[in-house]
Amino acid sequence: MAGPKHPRHYEESFKRQIVQLYENGKPSREIRAEYDISHSTLRRWVQGIRDSGSTKAADNRTPGRNEPVELRKRNRQLEMEVDVSGRAAPVFARK
Repeated sequence: MAGPKHPRHYEESFKRQIVQLYENGKPSREIRAEYDISHSTLRRWVQGIRDSGSTKAADNRTPGRNEPVELRKRNRQLEMEVDVSGRAAPVFARK
């Protein structure tokens, strides 16, 4: 069951095969119907392959769009470090 909480995951090789079909002239309507892929998914794969040679989102982000992702990742890391430090403080205080 695909949906926002349970998205489908496709192998990179499958994505490349689908894009190849599209590039070879097969109508997107037929590809979407045959493989049960949404219009936006197919468009994103095709654009990604054209732009960077990859369908991975991280490879296709501009530096400006990549910065918030990196900041969130760094924030999670720092929160984890603070949590670990908070838990370790009483242990070190006893010694």
